[in-house]
Amino acid sequence: MGKKPEILVTPNSVEAIGRLINAGADAVLIGEQRFGLRLAGEFNRKDIKKAKEITQALGAKVYVAMNAIFHNEHLDDVSDYMKFLNETNVDAIVFGDPAILMIAREVAPNIKFHWNPETTATNWYTANYWGRQGAKRAVLAREINMDAIVESKENAEVEIEVQVHGMTNMFQSKRSLIGNYFEYQGKNLSIEKTDKERQMFLFDKERNAKYPIFEDKNGTHIMSPKDICIIDELEEMIDAEVDSFKIDGILKTTEYMEIVTKLYREAIDLYLTDEEAYSDKKEEYVEKIREIQPPNRDIDTGFFFKETVY
Repeated sequence: MGKKPEILVTPNSVEAIGRLINAGADAVLIGEQRFGLRLAGEFNRKDIKKAKEITQALGAKVYVAMNAIFHNEHLDDVSDYMKFLNETNVDAIVFGDPAILMIAREVAPNIKFHWNPETTATNWYTANYWGRQGAKRAVLAREINMDAIVESKENAEVEIEVQVHGMTNMFQSKRSLIGNYFEYQGKNLSIEKTDKERQMFLFDKERNAKYPIFEDKNGTHIMSPKDICIIDELEEMIDAEVDSFKIDGILKTTEYMEIVTKLYREAIDLYLTDEEAYSDKKEEYVEKIREIQPPNRDIDTGFFFKETVY
């Protein structure tokens, strides 16, 4: 029997945390919009304290996202926030900006760090460099394939996290592109909501694809038209002992996340105890997920089986 990978989920509320852990999650990733990118929900300081209590009581972990793009004027707030996270005793901070590690040496020397620069974590050599700087884990880019993931895990001196389910980000601009568009049209911005609640899409007629688009404090985000789902292709990564599988809950309901988390937990546990039984049940897992997919939102295998072109 191999090593059991962590299932990491992004809940959309405090109330969802216990439900997702009971469904099989081992860790949750939460945070505030002004410090973390594209979170499923907004969690203020009171919520983070509550999340720590819930996860501790249920034997799970809480990670806080601080992977936004920071400028000099943000650094005092960043430092203050990290002091708070240190006092709250969160299990790890997810970061992309190297300034986070520098500040941590002063204000949060005991917290663990997960390096997540979004699209640029593409090889084990760089992951190990950040490991030497103090990161415990590298979150691999969603744009690399299975071979590269397995090779990274084989050579990495840090933990490796991979997204196995949910939508991914395709584009981010610090500009308020939707807001600027509405303003140009003379629309009233207080009426024309631009956030996730509005459920806006960019439609590509040629590909017949709908790309969710929203705006927040970090700018404009365009998301993938399909959700990654590789519940039927977990063998190689479990065999390679990839440390953490992430199920991203952005723009999804808690009910949806509960079902998906339960299915992945069952699939992983089944593979670890009986490979043949997992093989026989693969298609059933995929069908169960297809049944609960939101309208107009199909699933695919993302970049996992794309050829790497040099």
